[in-house]
Amino acid sequence: MGRNVAGLDDAGRGPIVGPLVIAGVLMEEDRVPELVSIGVKDSKLLTPESRSDLAGKIQRLAVKISYDELSPADIDQAVLKGRKLQRLNFLEAKSMAKVIAELKPQAVWVDASDVNPERYARQILDELPMSLKRTVLISEHKADRRYPIVSAASIMAKVRRDAAISKLWEEFGNFGSGYVTDPLTIKFLKEWRRTHEQYPPIVRKSWKTLREIESDLTQSRLTEER
Repeated sequence: MGRNVAGLDDAGRGPIVGPLVIAGVLMEEDRVPELVSIGVKDSKLLTPESRSDLAGKIQRLAVKISYDELSPADIDQAVLKGRKLQRLNFLEAKSMAKVIAELKPQAVWVDASDVNPERYARQILDELPMSLKRTVLISEHKADRRYPIVSAASIMAKVRRDAAISKLWEEFGNFGSGYVTDPLTIKFLKEWRRTHEQYPPIVRKSWKTLREIESDLTQSRLTEER
């Protein structure tokens, strides 16, 4: 029998609204080339419709798929403890270790969040249970473009996050993608803050964008009072 191998990637690291999703795809190694034949590639290069279609095909090829979702509160708690990127990287490494522990692959490829891929690999390995310490772990930048099994994980993570965002729209209204570059997201945050004392729990309160919004709102109130 061949090895079972896995690929891991995240979706939603940068947005100010919504969860960060880690996905892991476990497959028999000799079936990984089938991912290329069905059109799997980095999720960022695919349309939402293509991702949705491929997600179903990946599920049929996979031995197992596992997820871990980090809420805005989880992210805030980590980021506020120290330097933002370092703490967020460590939080992601712990999350990836959790997914790997569920999949139990003999080898795993991950898309590195840290600028130092080797350090990121060590952080993940440190969090694995003793029985998995010898797992072959390859951590690289742009692994979602280089390795089909990581591309598959990127698709599954993105589809899962998109589904989570759709559910949040039902409760809070359409706030866009949740990214700070999205005018609809910024409009939502500003309008919410004008009528509420606090932002809703779907918002990452440690993001500096909120401080900028607070400053703008304060300036607007001062102007109105003159």
